[in-house]
Amino acid sequence: MQTEMANNIPWQERPANSKEVLWRYDQNPIIDRYAIPSSNSIFNSAVVPFKDGYAGVFRCDNKAVQMNIFAGFSKNGIDWEIEHDPIDFSPGNTEMIDSDYKYDPRVTFIEDRYWITWCNGYHGPTIGIGYTFDFKEFYQCENAFLPFNRNGVLFPKKIKGKYAMLSRPSDNGHTPFGDIYISYSPDMKYWGEHRCVMKVSPFEESAWQCTKIGAGPVPILTDEGWLLFYHGVINTCNGFRYSIGAAILDENEPDKVKYRSQPYLLAPAELYEMAGDVPNVIFPCAALHSEKEDKLALYYGAADTVTSVAFGHITEIVDFVKNNSL
Repeated sequence: MQTEMANNIPWQERPANSKEVLWRYDQNPIIDRYAIPSSNSIFNSAVVPFKDGYAGVFRCDNKAVQMNIFAGFSKNGIDWEIEHDPIDFSPGNTEMIDSDYKYDPRVTFIEDRYWITWCNGYHGPTIGIGYTFDFKEFYQCENAFLPFNRNGVLFPKKIKGKYAMLSRPSDNGHTPFGDIYISYSPDMKYWGEHRCVMKVSPFEESAWQCTKIGAGPVPILTDEGWLLFYHGVINTCNGFRYSIGAAILDENEPDKVKYRSQPYLLAPAELYEMAGDVPNVIFPCAALHSEKEDKLALYYGAADTVTSVAFGHITEIVDFVKNNSL
């Protein structure tokens, strides 16, 4: 079964001329838009340690721009073999597994299985939930919430005996608003105890995250609390611009934000981030980390077209957030 953290995560040292807290892999993007025969784009995907390598759930929009999620495998976390057919779910804790689309998955291991969340099309976007033990057979559960909602991100362990999930209530379009909430469940079927975690920032204080925010990868537990990477959006004269920031949430009461980055950690700057199906977007969905080695590999979608990765040291990121907090 999966270990608590990856022991040999993908890694590249910080460039000699860089002082950035997060730095890009110099061979980005790691997954091309046409990596499988049917794909128009592969992005906003999730990966986890699995057996002697890694497994993942990938968003692959086909050439009809139908959105679905596919399983994939890698020995090194960089070179991926993605299945050519989308995941075929069987009923889990429900018989209602109809879906108009699936996109932007996250994956985490809790107790005895790998849990998957994604944006699920059911009379509008809501949070789909499923699980697998082996990335071969998959089971779909009840949707967590009513439409409209996006960015469902599970914590990797129960909090006070309950599953906990971050999400962003939204609307049915390109939402011009959005704050991060947390909800709890005793059984991965019924969700409640909804609490607001974090709102957008005032334009004057931190404009890159003034329009909407949403949780990114599964939170990482550190000595300071839960390290949460999130995306922030500003509505510019050229449309939405998505960047990456981080916050630290209280370990036992994660609706309490201890620190939150005022500057972004990473913003669109490279050509593959600024040009694509949706320009000026970097969207984090997964992070591999090694606490022992103080290393982190952050996977993100670029321009809603390809998949890329950035690296950083967990202690440096935590210090950056604490020292540059709103």
